[in-house]
Amino acid sequence: MQESEQDAMDSMAYLEKIARERYLVAGVFGDMETEAIDGAMILYEAKDLQEARQIANDDPIIQRGFYRCQVYRWNVMLLSQQTENQ
Repeated sequence: MQESEQDAMDSMAYLEKIARERYLVAGVFGDMETEAIDGAMILYEAKDLQEARQIANDDPIIQRGFYRCQVYRWNVMLLSQQTENQ
């Protein structure tokens, strides 16, 4: 079964919902112009690894079996603070 545009839109709507609730950054690896995509990465805040796995597994694109995910604990060691003058 091939992923449809609706599947992608459902996943994006899900991620936008999660982003309203917590810090989230998402992007793909590859070339968007040629659609030569080689994976994606989503970083988001979770209270623990169990919640992080639940968030990942609730994404419609994962539930429908189009992609698989790997969830890792990531410890922030440096966070830049941008100012209005930068």
